[in-house]
Amino acid sequence: MATIDEQRYARIKEIVCDVLELDEDEVTETSLFKEDHGADSLGAIEILALLEREFNIVIDQADLARMVNLKGVFEVVSESAGW
Repeated sequence: MATIDEQRYARIKEIVCDVLELDEDEVTETSLFKEDHGADSLGAIEILALLEREFNIVIDQADLARMVNLKGVFEVVSESAGW
């Protein structure tokens, strides 16, 4: 059975892949959204908004700079949610 963190990570990855229109096997923990997957700033804002809604959190706009890959997104969401 997956741990809570694994479930949360999987949901975050699902959201990111949906917004970026990528298959989940295309995105790794450290692949860069912009450089490796062609994401733009609008995609980043959409990801942020969906994560805030999904996890009922508020993410500081300054943290967008850290949200360049799945690892960064998970860290920011974890900190914002207090996990």
